[in-house]
Order: sequence, then structure tokens, then C-alpha cells
Amino acid sequence: MQNSNQDLVVSRAPTVWGSLLVLTGFVLIGMAVGNILAVVILALFFSSDQVGVTVLLNQLITTPAKVHNGWYALMVLQGTVHFFSYLLPSVLFWIYIDKKPIREVNTRQHPSPVIWLLAFLLVLVFIPLNSKFIEWNAAMNLPDALSGLEIWMRQKEDQLSVMTAFLTNYKTFSQLLIALFVVTLLPAVGEEALFRGVIQTKLLKATNNPHVAIWASAAIFSAIHFQFYGFLPRMMLGALFGYLFYWTGNFWVAVLAHFVNNGFVLVMMYLHNLGMIDINIEETKSMPLLLITVSLFLSASILRYIRQLGMTEAGSGRRG
Repeated sequence: MQNSNQDLVVSRAPTVWGSLLVLTGFVLIGMAVGNILAVVILALFFSSDQVGVTVLLNQLITTPAKVHNGWYALMVLQGTVHFFSYLLPSVLFWIYIDKKPIREVNTRQHPSPVIWLLAFLLVLVFIPLNSKFIEWNAAMNLPDALSGLEIWMRQKEDQLSVMTAFLTNYKTFSQLLIALFVVTLLPAVGEEALFRGVIQTKLLKATNNPHVAIWASAAIFSAIHFQFYGFLPRMMLGALFGYLFYWTGNFWVAVLAHFVNNGFVLVMMYLHNLGMIDINIEETKSMPLLLITVSLFLSASILRYIRQLGMTEAGSGRRG
């Protein structure tokens, strides 16, 4: 019987890898379409006779503060590209390649309210622990033989840091709402759809190993952001979302966790910009060791409890 199961996994693998190759094509086409459409929108609403769209794009990437209404232009650019690069390819893949109703990405439709609450709390209590990974990753140094690569990585990181700092430098409530939609809701749904809903699910079918599927999709999730000095903490978050999806059997639990993580950062930045709090959550320094230790204990405890609840609910569903 064991050999029969192994043969089944092997026979599925080419189909799974082939479908992932198709997904890659969908994503690349989506990126191209998203960028073209974003350029058209920027040309229509943000460029002028004095500033062409090519110059505008270069300024948005390098010196966004010099662009008139640059904050809104960057939000349009990011939102458009993100929708076509992540969410739309995933939906098209589900419909035309998997040929299944989108709702079937969930193996369990209605997790208990306790699981939703625990997923919400988990993201918050994980923040101090993840601050240590942020500090470790930010201090990364490559060998001298790779100094050229390190210089390029630092330049890329500095460029993205300028854009991030500009995007989070808002003080009006309307800007906060726009940021919550573009920077929080769209990535929460789109990235979870692609990396957990499709890639993790397909890798699980190919490998029959949930841990390999979760960590591989988390690594891809982190790598595609091209923020090398934030790779480790983002991969840890991706794994966190992956285990939530796997143990609860519900895609929307992972979406909630992703939304809470991004949304908490944006709200904290908003309060910091208004001078209401002194904490700058974007700092790369880790939190006190005691807080990190408590965070580790609470995160592990909540994850264990979610796993137990998920297994219990799955068993109840099979019996029902």
C-alpha cells in the first residue's frame, strides 16, 4: 500500500510542476499588463507637458517626494501592478487551469470563532520575536568575494526604503484608508491567493510534505519582494501564514493574519507621523530579550493550540 501511495505522488508530480510553470506564465503576463496599464493611468492623470511619463516613473522610483501628487501616483502604480501580478493570475489559474470553484481552495469552510481570534492575536504577539529576525537580517554581511553583489543589494534596498518611507509618510485619515486598501488589503488577498492558495497547495500535492510546501512557498513569497535585507523576517511571516492555512484549512484565516500584520504597521506609522506615539515600528533594532522570549512562548503556544483546534475540527467534519 505504501508503494502505491508513493507511485501516486510521483505520477502527480509532472502535472503539478507543469501547472506551476503555467502559473509562472500567468504571473509574468500579469506583471507586464499591470505595468503597461499603470503607465497609461500615470500618463493620463499625473504626467504633464513638462514631465513625460518616463521621467515621471524614474522620479517616482528615485525621488518620489519631488513628484506632484507623487504619493497618490505611487499608490496607483503599486495597486495596479499588484492586482495584475498576484490576484488576477491566481483567480484565472483557479478557473481555467484547475477548473474548480474558487471556494474549493478551502478544505474547511467555517473555522470556529476561536481560530479567527487566535490568528489575529498570533500576528501581534509574533512581532517582538520577528524583530530579532529583522535585526539579524539587516546586519547581514556577505564575503569579500561577493562584495559586488552586496553593493547591488544595498542599493536596491536603499531605493525601496526611500519609496517605503515616502508611502508611509501620511498624516490624513483619507490617506490611511487608501494605504490600508492598496498596501494591506490587496497584498493580503492577492499574495495569499498566489503563494498559499496556489503555490503552497500545488507543492503539497507534489511533495506530500506540508513542511516543505509551507517553507518553500514562504521563501518564494519573500524572494519575490526583492528586499534582501528583509528576506528572513518576511519568510518567517510567510511560513506563519502557511501553517495557519494548512492547519485551519481556510484560506481566509491566512488573509486575516496577513491583513492584521500589514495593517498594524500602517496604523502605527500613522500614529507616529501624527506625533501620538514615539515608537517607530520601522526600526530594525530588536525589542528587549524578555519581550522576545515571551513572544516566542506565546507564539508557539498559540500555534500549537490552533493546530489542535484545526485537527479537532477536521476530524469532526469527517465524522459529520
